[in-house]
Amino acid sequence: MLEPTVYGTLYGVGVGPGDPELITIKACRLLRECPVIAYPATKKGGKSYAQEIVDVYVNAEEKIMLGLVFPMTKDPVLLENSWNRTAELCWNELKQGKDVAFVTEGDPNLYSTFIHLARLMQELHPGVPIVSIPGISSVLGAAAALEQPLADGNQRVGIIPATDDREALKEALLHHDTVVFLKVAKVLDLVLDVLDELGLSGKASVVTKVTSPYEAVWHDARELRGKELEYLSLMVVSK
Repeated sequence: MLEPTVYGTLYGVGVGPGDPELITIKACRLLRECPVIAYPATKKGGKSYAQEIVDVYVNAEEKIMLGLVFPMTKDPVLLENSWNRTAELCWNELKQGKDVAFVTEGDPNLYSTFIHLARLMQELHPGVPIVSIPGISSVLGAAAALEQPLADGNQRVGIIPATDDREALKEALLHHDTVVFLKVAKVLDLVLDVLDELGLSGKASVVTKVTSPYEAVWHDARELRGKELEYLSLMVVSK
């Protein structure tokens, strides 16, 4: 009689927004216990925030390190090929019974690459156990950096990916007391225009690479009009 196959567990481990100390005890334990660490790598050879945090807590020489490059593209074919390759690399370890810690900045269930991997793994290999470990998101890191509460009492908060849809930006601002626009760099001037239109231009702040050694804070977003920002930038608008 054949023994049932025992797969390793795929963990989505949130390691926080940048500061290595902003990691949970559970996440730290799993990083040390899992034999395989999968992490986002950069094409240019530098270390991602997630990798820098991992390096604080684990000895890479004692682990199987899977550096995964995710292309910055909307091409569906390139994206599908990349995700299939990522899933296959993780599956090669999971099918041997090895647990894999897939490291993600912030929280694995909030605009995270782990969401896509977990869905694909469930589709391709439904027998693999999948567990997510919560982490501190950049949204909460920004509130701390700005020393500004996101919400109190019955106030409403919107966490919105910034896009070039002017009406969607207005809708978000009109229906929330506080709005956090994620990845705002690419449409910064448009968002500032909408804020001007709604009389909210003095209510916006911007934080880049929050809690990391490279953090930058602007309490008045109007200072940034016409300037280029880092990709990992967010805006907090508080009425």
